[in-house]
Amino acid sequence: MIRLIASVFVLVLLALPATASEKFTQAGFAKAQAAGQPILVHVTAPWCPTCKAQAPVVSLLEKERADLKVFLVDFDSQKDVLRDFRVSSQSTLIAFDGRTEKARSAGETDPVKIRALLR
Repeated sequence: MIRLIASVFVLVLLALPATASEKFTQAGFAKAQAAGQPILVHVTAPWCPTCKAQAPVVSLLEKERADLKVFLVDFDSQKDVLRDFRVSSQSTLIAFDGRTEKARSAGETDPVKIRALLR
């Protein structure tokens, strides 16, 4: 039963249009903050299995919430951004409401808990 549900979830994700996630830039982040948008910063690495597990959940949230801005931070190449956000591991998610950090988690793959970050 769990495999069936997981399979349906994957098929639904594949049927949805592409997301608008973008590589983190200070200018883009500042613009989204100034607009008061909900923001999710996703620290990822191409070699990280947890990041890969988070990606479809983040993608689904982005599709569900047109106002959500998702920024991807590359763990290997954007060390200055990691320092600014005080992040020490890949698979970190940081939720903002405009300029205010609301929540963060590291290594979380449970869709319910990831969704709760944005409340």
